[in-house]
Amino acid sequence: MSLYLGLDSLEPGNGGISRVARLMARVVMDEISAATVDTAYAVVLRDLTSAERITLPVRCCGGSRWRFVVQCTKAKFTHTHALFDFVGLAAAHTAVPLPRRPFLAYIHGIEVWKEWAKPKYARSADRAAVLVSNSAYTRDRASQWHPPLRRAVVCWLGTEEDEAPTWQPSLGPPRVLILARMEYERYKGHQELIENWSKIRQAVPEAVLTIVGRGPLATHYEQLARKLGLGPDIVEFRGFVPDSELALIWAQTTVFAMPSRGEGFGLVYIEAMRQGRPVVASVHDAAPEVNIDGETGYNVNLDRPGELVDRLVCLLRNPDLSAKLGFQGQQRWAKHFRYSAFRERFTPIFREFLQH
Repeated sequence: MSLYLGLDSLEPGNGGISRVARLMARVVMDEISAATVDTAYAVVLRDLTSAERITLPVRCCGGSRWRFVVQCTKAKFTHTHALFDFVGLAAAHTAVPLPRRPFLAYIHGIEVWKEWAKPKYARSADRAAVLVSNSAYTRDRASQWHPPLRRAVVCWLGTEEDEAPTWQPSLGPPRVLILARMEYERYKGHQELIENWSKIRQAVPEAVLTIVGRGPLATHYEQLARKLGLGPDIVEFRGFVPDSELALIWAQTTVFAMPSRGEGFGLVYIEAMRQGRPVVASVHDAAPEVNIDGETGYNVNLDRPGELVDRLVCLLRNPDLSAKLGFQGQQRWAKHFRYSAFRERFTPIFREFLQH
């Protein structure tokens, strides 16, 4: 049994999809060790060099979609199966119709939701032998636009780690962290946090909002903060932060907040849980499937004025409550979202796929 993986990126700086790629690659490496798979290698669209985190052979395409299609087409002639971390990439597998090889692909959220979906993604999904969804919410919302997507098997994602850092109270002033790409307005929750931060500061005068991440709207949000009189000591923009420096940021964090309207799963929610920090998300997307309201944090209704402020103020003012919810979040992570939990969910799906 041989396969290739068609991946967007394996590099940590390329967001959540690269984490999914590394999770899938790691399961494949485990299956090679278990002799379920004979050989495998990865074709990676965006990377320029091979990632150090995996031991599979890697063919990097440096962002060239033409090269990615060529490499995937070549792989079809030498390998029996294919895996894709993102259904949009699977079009490269079917660009040349013969030989036909079964493939498995993940769907994640906005790429298969009516507001953003492209017809070619639905075509790729329809051709998949096995379709996997990161959450029931993603699958159900996608099937409202394209009913055949309901056949997707739900497999929650996980972190790459199996161990959690030792819990410690947050360092420094009360701090809310949002770690997310700034790509669409009123998507991840940056706008809501910045617009409401003055109210939060009235209740918790020393509170700091830390924004980690980059994207085309970064300048827009920086200008919004300054327009509202929120200086860099009140709302700080840290830009891209490498993994090696994130540990200190998590140590300084009291609450993780990403009140998004468009999360298909939310890998950063489970990372916050692993770190033992309470999560404030929203009721408008997949967050309630991951973050349990009143147990690991809160899911707020952004259409109810004041609810976001009330929940954040409550947690910033009550360190014991924050610690309790953070501890319970860490327990939930250990049960459902560590790497070994993901592997236990994904491996049976993967092995059944290999029977095609």
